[in-house]
Amino acid sequence: MTDAEYEHVTEDIEAVVEDTELPRRLKDRIYETVEERGPITTEQANEIAQATETKYIDTRVDPLDPVGTVSAQSIGEPGTQMTMNTFHYAGVAEIDVTQGLPRLIELVDARKTPDTPMMTVYLDEEYATDRERAHEVVWSIESTKILSLGDVSTNVADMLVQVDLNEETLIERWPTVDDVDEVAARIAETIEDALGVSTRRSGTLIEFGPSEPSYRELLQLVEELRDVVFKGIEEVSRVVIRKETLEDGEEFVLYTEGSAFGDVIEIEGVDASRTTCNNIHEIYRNLGVEAAREAIINETMDTLEEQGLDDVNVRHLMLVADIMTNRGTIESIGRHGISGSKESVLARAAFEVTVNHLLDAAVHGERDRLDGVIENVIVGKPVAIGTGDVDLRMGSFSAQPSDD
Repeated sequence: MTDAEYEHVTEDIEAVVEDTELPRRLKDRIYETVEERGPITTEQANEIAQATETKYIDTRVDPLDPVGTVSAQSIGEPGTQMTMNTFHYAGVAEIDVTQGLPRLIELVDARKTPDTPMMTVYLDEEYATDRERAHEVVWSIESTKILSLGDVSTNVADMLVQVDLNEETLIERWPTVDDVDEVAARIAETIEDALGVSTRRSGTLIEFGPSEPSYRELLQLVEELRDVVFKGIEEVSRVVIRKETLEDGEEFVLYTEGSAFGDVIEIEGVDASRTTCNNIHEIYRNLGVEAAREAIINETMDTLEEQGLDDVNVRHLMLVADIMTNRGTIESIGRHGISGSKESVLARAAFEVTVNHLLDAAVHGERDRLDGVIENVIVGKPVAIGTGDVDLRMGSFSAQPSDD
């Protein structure tokens, strides 16, 4: 086949695929499949496109299908089989992440902060393949406090707090700085700014004390010093580095205990396009509501798969994520979110705090139009879904004789 003939066939294939009712995602998948399998004829491309279109149409939801009820059952039934434990995350030593039913509840409740916040940080280029460069990112993320840099002691006679820095630790944590003395000077400045004291430094030994001789203030300075973060992100208490095999080969991936998504994606060496965290609100604040919706879907699916419940159709999870984010913010599924903001009085009352909802509705003279499923079940009327939404009336008519 000449180049001209090949281009002509390719154009015919594109015309066949584009003529279907398939969404762009499926059309692109067909093009990818054609490229992988090699040259095909226009007739073969037409068969593939028609078969895909038939399958796609068969899987679409029929009008008046109770998609909400089916989704609730599809997620709720496997949820009864989930455990209540916190597991070690994906074999990463010493990092615990909430899994199972508690994690599922966290997601649908849209908790502001997860019980065990964490991030999965992917690295760019040489940082992903060079362990030393990867450690530079680790030290930029992990919060470094005084206890990890040296020894802290108190000199009661002279009313001084003494910080004896460890040179090897300083070199390890500041690999891009050649002069240890420069690092010690930075630490002294950080102490002055954080505690409001004057320091004296001799090499790696830093001394400071209260403005007035006071044993209580001396001990208070020591306690405050323990919480001062000299480097890294305060919310991230630990970072674990692992070498993993991914699509593009082996590379180093960082797992953090604690999360500060917005700060991490700005650090040099971090691949912001792949890095993620398990706090959907942080993703919403930094990347927007569409990214938050995707995070809800992925986190929910990962939670179910972790429990061996991977047969839940992703479209049920997509519906839940759509409901939680369709107003442009993240709303919980509960009386403080979706369920509590329904127009139907009976639907709100059926979920929680029944008496309060009924009293408030009576005080404000609200009316219930009985449009939804829950309120019709309560009053014993047919539900307006499926065949219940179709009215059939019996009538009679007389055939008028034709003039012809």
